[in-house]
Amino acid sequence: MRPLRTFTIEPSLPDQLKPLLEIVRNLWWCWQGDAQDLFRRLAPDEWKTTYHNPAAMLGMISQQRLIDMASDEGFLTHMQRVHRDLKSYMANQGWWIKTFGGDMTPQVAYFCAEFGISESLPIYAGGLGMLAGDHLKSASELGVPLVGVGLLYQQGYFRQRLNADGWQLELFPRNDFHNMSIQPARNADGAPLIIQVEMPQPVKALVWHSQIGRVSLYLLDTNVADNSPEDRQITAQLYGGDQEMRIRQEIVLGIGGVRMLAAMGIAPKAFHMNEGHAAFMALERIRTLMNECGIPFNVAREAVIASTIFTTHTPVPAGNDAFAPWMIDKYFSNYWGQLGLSRDDFLALGRQQSGNKDEPMNLTVLALRLSSFRNGVSKLHGEVSRKLWANVWPGLPLGDVPITSITNGVHVRSWISHDLATLYERYLGPNWHEKPADIQAWKAIDHIPNTELWRTHERRRERLVAFARQRLLAQLTKRGGSAAEMAAAEEVLDPEALTIGFARRFATYKRANLILSDLERLDKILNNPRLRVQIIFAGKAHPRDNPGKDLVRQIIHTARLEQFRRSLVFIEDYDMNVARYLVQGVDVWLNTPLRPMEASGTSGMKVAANGGLNLSVLDGWWDEGYDTEVGWAIGSGESYEDLDYQNTVESHALYDLLEKEVVPIFYDRGHDKLPRRWIARMKACMSRLAPVYNTNRMVMQYSQQAYAPAAARWNDLTAKNMEKARHLSDWRNRVRDHFGEVRVERVNDNMDSLGGARIGTPVQVEAVVNLGQLQPEDISVQLFHGPLDGSGQLVDGQSIDMNLAAKEDGSKARYAVQMPCGRSGLAGYTVRILPRLDATSDPYGMGLTKWA
Repeated sequence: MRPLRTFTIEPSLPDQLKPLLEIVRNLWWCWQGDAQDLFRRLAPDEWKTTYHNPAAMLGMISQQRLIDMASDEGFLTHMQRVHRDLKSYMANQGWWIKTFGGDMTPQVAYFCAEFGISESLPIYAGGLGMLAGDHLKSASELGVPLVGVGLLYQQGYFRQRLNADGWQLELFPRNDFHNMSIQPARNADGAPLIIQVEMPQPVKALVWHSQIGRVSLYLLDTNVADNSPEDRQITAQLYGGDQEMRIRQEIVLGIGGVRMLAAMGIAPKAFHMNEGHAAFMALERIRTLMNECGIPFNVAREAVIASTIFTTHTPVPAGNDAFAPWMIDKYFSNYWGQLGLSRDDFLALGRQQSGNKDEPMNLTVLALRLSSFRNGVSKLHGEVSRKLWANVWPGLPLGDVPITSITNGVHVRSWISHDLATLYERYLGPNWHEKPADIQAWKAIDHIPNTELWRTHERRRERLVAFARQRLLAQLTKRGGSAAEMAAAEEVLDPEALTIGFARRFATYKRANLILSDLERLDKILNNPRLRVQIIFAGKAHPRDNPGKDLVRQIIHTARLEQFRRSLVFIEDYDMNVARYLVQGVDVWLNTPLRPMEASGTSGMKVAANGGLNLSVLDGWWDEGYDTEVGWAIGSGESYEDLDYQNTVESHALYDLLEKEVVPIFYDRGHDKLPRRWIARMKACMSRLAPVYNTNRMVMQYSQQAYAPAAARWNDLTAKNMEKARHLSDWRNRVRDHFGEVRVERVNDNMDSLGGARIGTPVQVEAVVNLGQLQPEDISVQLFHGPLDGSGQLVDGQSIDMNLAAKEDGSKARYAVQMPCGRSGLAGYTVRILPRLDATSDPYGMGLTKWA
């Protein structure tokens, strides 16, 4: 039944409590322990009932309770302190302004399909969303003038329930946006802001705004009355539906996100695509520039590429969105003409082999082609990405493929316990959170007394065990568990036992069941009466991933075996709240992916900031973060062709580490019952890993290496009616037209006169190049040299620019360079020619390389 009128009912707060509204409407509160304590103090039962959602909580509190609290001097003092802290936080200048100048007018737009800010705003699924949320929080703390762009999902990601057999079921409760810390964005007339995209029929999207500290997040919602029922479902579920639903969501995110910013008068200079879901954003920026400036595609593309950043998170080809040509025809047949492109030219932007008419349009390839700064999310993932996408730049050695890496991090204040935050304030200083990437500041961890650190950690483990028992009881109640099962659930886990955590998305490559490979051996490890060990699992499988669901069921069945009933537990419905209890309370974080399929992983970083130790395969961030004093490595980074053999080898290695190192060190206690060797590892882990693997360091790297340079390039190329962009486009066209004429005529060196190559004696190498119709300033001639492998191929080669030595007859020029000889062994060199771009441009972006 449709209502005659719709309206929003707001809480009626006494005047004395009005500051609560300002606090609630800024999600700054979700990483401020004092603010959360304020809400808990106001209405402890409602705080739990609303799952830590103060916006909904205010609407549930009785009016009498509000009146009572308005005269509670202690509460008012607490509220005023939090409100004062918020206002001070918002007024302070951050690192960006001190470093680059300017103000908080948005200069960077950060696009992502999901954001994990708080469990009270459930529009996230897993690691990508957690990272994006932490990215915004650190951008706020650093004062980066950044605006987030995403989608507002009516049902978010699914809620997990397990049936009696342990099989995962999915529930999709609807989000009540009017009882969350978000508000509709409004236009100049005060009306809700609505933008439109074409699919090809018009689809409208309502714009919502969420304040994340000093950073704004704008979210698009297609559940608008003017849309068809089908189109209203576009933003119904995160990662729901089929491929057509995916492309529709990504059109709204990429194209709609750009239009939304324009409608709000927000004009960023740098655009960051966090994963390929937002790749259509670059096309819309090009189209907009073409219309506004009256310029062709190639000119607009210069400015867009120069100001676009792309981060890839997926280390396997199947994880990247790709759409068949017929689907692109359906949704973009009216679009490519607006770009001045043919159908084939449009599709080629997203193909590794532009001439392959059967190849789908891959959004990762599109993003790689339309960005100038491209990165993976760990050093190892950068290497994997260069191999995976090398065909986008044919003819380049792997080391030159222009994909770098910025390792992920976590927002420390969002993930550490209040107890530990208090400990940090006492020993690292009250302003430690303002410099979480300062390695010197974290060295003060050594000053924390062992007793104090250990007691703090034990309290957190006790809370984790209590939480796990509560969740198990709730799970059993929903499934109609017996009285015996309920009684048993109250006795699972031991608050003093060594506690191992494993929680993540249940994909098969993450191998959640590796530790279950030998149940007899596991039984001996977990159930030694003097050295008790226990494991807590949590995680969701994608709704269409039946093998992942089967992993969940296998763990449930194992946990029901008599020998594991008290020591092995699976917590249902993994989310941010469950994650916090786990990363704050476990002693050991277990991670067993198939290397190199874990792009980064961030849960282990959260554990490290809390003093937990990682026990992991050398993959993702752990490949660079591991050393023997901060945790344990399963294996040494080996590769195997036989998966069954690999699982056998690595499960044995895991059991060996538990039996011979992890468990003995944990239970090695002195007369004071303190595990001093364990505590030493905790301190090493916290002081060495926390200042490096945090998002403040990460966002600073993005700012210095990508955002500020991209904004500068945008200013440079778009000044004076796009003068430099026009010039650069013309130059590229000329070089591309004539590059086929360029060739290396001959190469020689003085090795014979030197009597061979010797360490420490450089070799003079000269090359004569035929330039065709190009000029010396158009090209870069490079010597590429290095050791040879067993097949005579150059490996780990290095390039050196050769200097123009002389112009020769006609179109020829001679180049020369001194080649260093720094190591013995079989080596070689060759010569290559590239287009010469200025230092701020991508030298490989044109895809032109000529080898001798």
